[in-house]
Amino acid sequence: MQITSKNKTIAFGSRPLVMGILNVTTDSFSDGGRFTQGEAISAQVKAMLASGADLIDVGGESTRPYAEPVSEKEELRRVIPAIACIRELHGSIPVSIDTTKAEVARQALKAGADIINDVSALRFDPAMIRIAVTHEAPVILMHMRKTPKDMQDNPLYDDVIQEIMSFLTERISWATGHGLARERIIIDPGLGFGKTVAHNLTILKNLHMFKNLGCPLLVGHSRKGFIGTVLSLETQNRELATALLSSYCATQGADIIRVHDVEKTMQAVRLHEAILQAP
Repeated sequence: MQITSKNKTIAFGSRPLVMGILNVTTDSFSDGGRFTQGEAISAQVKAMLASGADLIDVGGESTRPYAEPVSEKEELRRVIPAIACIRELHGSIPVSIDTTKAEVARQALKAGADIINDVSALRFDPAMIRIAVTHEAPVILMHMRKTPKDMQDNPLYDDVIQEIMSFLTERISWATGHGLARERIIIDPGLGFGKTVAHNLTILKNLHMFKNLGCPLLVGHSRKGFIGTVLSLETQNRELATALLSSYCATQGADIIRVHDVEKTMQAVRLHEAILQAP
């Protein structure tokens, strides 16, 4: 399986690709405020590249629970220099822009990004689909109830797996119906986005089911609150659990794993790959 952008082909092999998270925000739940200046951004990108990141995801607006939105102008001020920094350090690594705003996506793609990571699954900005189709950009379609500001207000499901599957099926159909090639669609069940701890654990237990949708599967579990609840861990102490979950996700068919700590997750997925290749 592979996905293609206008300038790149991203192939999936015997291990998941590791996507490093670069939050150039002031209020992200895990590392908000750490990478808002040029030197810090450059150092983090270098660290992710040295650890073997396969992709880098750049976000300029926090999507943590109860986060307030930022303006288009502010989001652009944050993400465009970060993308330029990545391109200066590595000309070809695939870069995704984590945004729900079409103009931010357009300018990010122009600056060197390759993929649109839209937590609204192309619902919040009607112009986003046109940007994706025009620029031949792969799109990550994620499941989320409501918006980051209110998604954790008593999320309820009759059957969380079936409802997410139905949602993603509809969004894939909608996107392809509006001109986006199916081979440019990646799906994400949206761990932590409008889900309780029990919902997140059920999604992980049944992760393999999302492979039935026929699109590459991205999982974003890194440092998330349900890990802290289950293990009574503060955010900064969740790396071991994140790496263990990364290895588990590899066994369930995840194609991309989105994490803050590239080094530890790369170790986990490479060890998983080595076991699979053993005689």
